[in-house]
Amino acid sequence: MTPNSSGTVADGGKPEATPPASRPNPSARVCALGLDVHIASIVLVLQQDSQPPRPARRLSHGELLGLVRGLIASGATVHCVQESCGFGFVLHRELEAVGAHSHVITPVRLDAERRGRKTDRLDARALCLRLRRYLDGHRDELRPIRIPAEAEQRRRELSRRREFLGNELRRLENHGRAVLLEHRYPTLPAGWWGPRKWKKTQALLDPWLLPILANLRKLLVELKSQLDTLSAQLVGSLHGQTIPKGLGSLTLAALDGEVCDWHRFKNRKAPGSYTGCCPREHSSGGSSSKPSGGCCAGTPAGTPRAK
Repeated sequence: MTPNSSGTVADGGKPEATPPASRPNPSARVCALGLDVHIASIVLVLQQDSQPPRPARRLSHGELLGLVRGLIASGATVHCVQESCGFGFVLHRELEAVGAHSHVITPVRLDAERRGRKTDRLDARALCLRLRRYLDGHRDELRPIRIPAEAEQRRRELSRRREFLGNELRRLENHGRAVLLEHRYPTLPAGWWGPRKWKKTQALLDPWLLPILANLRKLLVELKSQLDTLSAQLVGSLHGQTIPKGLGSLTLAALDGEVCDWHRFKNRKAPGSYTGCCPREHSSGGSSSKPSGGCCAGTPAGTPRAK
């Protein structure tokens, strides 16, 4: 009796045939797609297995999804890569929904040699080649990011919108102060648009300036109302969570929103790397130098909002 490839022997001493499902498929392909994403179009470079990359193509959003569906229907395994940008994760989720393996990475300098040439086609080709090497086992070629769930995105949007409104409030307040300075009026105090200080401010204004600042004050009051509403929602999202010493409720809520899930960190060093609050080092041979600020300077990497 002769054993078959799976180590078993069939009845009668004849080896069993390898099940069709376990046989290697000679027509199976791995397609790597480098995507340079824009609002109106997507520039794509396709590489199949170890063949040379194909010329870049500019497709619409729907055409890209149709191409990926066709490749998957033909039996190919499709991997896509795109840089994280201001378009969110809609395209990533749609690619995953049609069966592709989508990778979203941190923005990277694709012109590594700094030749001064940057086009959509070159960027898509560089992303495709990096993805191919990444799939071959060179994991340093790409730095995939964690894709938040839609609920996590909505929670994170609260703190980011509050930050935006706070910046707008300060900008409009400074604009009102600049209007008076331009006409040689004394500078206005912080919060000049508040109910108490506004009464004193009106006495300083000429009749033609009063409606300008009055209209500006209406915007400031409305922004302040929205800001207070968002602050209350953020504090309420903690749900009785214990607040660590040194953190306020709003800070903790904003930090929770940016991190999304604290269990994503597998060791104590990971939060420092995520925020960039870890020591920098520049050494070669026996010499080393420290940046200004010493070990507390941190690295330029990391999430600025969490930092």
